[in-house]
Amino acid sequence: MARILTGIQSSGKPHLGNLLGAILPAIELSQDEKNESFFFIADLHSLTTIKDAQTRIDNIYSVAAAWIACGFDTEKNLFYRQSKVPAVCELAWYLNCYTPFPMLANAHSFKDKSEKLADVNAGLFTYPVLMAADILLYDANYVPVGKDQKQHLEMTRDIASSFNHQYGETFVLPEAKIDENLMTIPGTDGQKMSKSYGNTIDIFQTDKKLRKNVMQIVTDSTPMEEPKNPDTCNVFAIYKILGTSDQVAQMRNNYEGGNYGYGHAKQALYELIVERFSEVREQYDFYINNIPELEKKLQAGEQRAAVIANEVLKRVRAKIGY
Repeated sequence: MARILTGIQSSGKPHLGNLLGAILPAIELSQDEKNESFFFIADLHSLTTIKDAQTRIDNIYSVAAAWIACGFDTEKNLFYRQSKVPAVCELAWYLNCYTPFPMLANAHSFKDKSEKLADVNAGLFTYPVLMAADILLYDANYVPVGKDQKQHLEMTRDIASSFNHQYGETFVLPEAKIDENLMTIPGTDGQKMSKSYGNTIDIFQTDKKLRKNVMQIVTDSTPMEEPKNPDTCNVFAIYKILGTSDQVAQMRNNYEGGNYGYGHAKQALYELIVERFSEVREQYDFYINNIPELEKKLQAGEQRAAVIANEVLKRVRAKIGY
């Protein structure tokens, strides 16, 4: 059985792009009986940028509720908050003491912000080491990562290999699992859907707010009675990802046939989102309004994760003399 580990950002409520591009594919991977999945909410990493305590708490619960609502099986797999398994901080310190400064100075996460060093905290600089600790603490075999995170996984392997060379086999060397077919979900303005662009669709808001959100999708000024090109339309770009082949074909005919306005297309997209994610939205509302139930699932995963983490940490301590 392969052990797969995935870190989940806790930077806010997941949007449609997160669901389609990351959450649902990861859950599908976890449903393979050959895999054992460790999914953790990276709430320690969030401290590099988010300083408000209540914001962090709200973000954690939103993320947890979304993953569980989308069908992640917390009984078969492990689901936990990074901060609730403190062994990761201890291991991160040990690894820091074996990580050369130039390696961290060359990390994209640091270099991208190095022109304004006053905005760089030590946590951001050592971010890759905490990420390495997240992975090595659980003897992970595979780590699904985007291309932008591949460097950090390579650094994890380098740190682990160096430690193993000095002390003997201690860490499992993880392999990156990069999905070359990972979808880029377009936002309301046609760019990649991202909180930083302010172009997201939040499926977990009320029907009224969700509809208003969808109606804000940018379109051109082609009159309603004229035919339209679906392949250049932001509404159709999202619709074709969510719809069945028959639904997409019908929508294409609507565009090309004329007498079909963008308002009609947006209403159809809104209705499709509500239909497709009806159960997911219902489950999300249940958990976000029943935090004790959410806590039960998180704490159960954290107890199981701590047992594994402490065994690995014990192994490391013995090698370095603690």
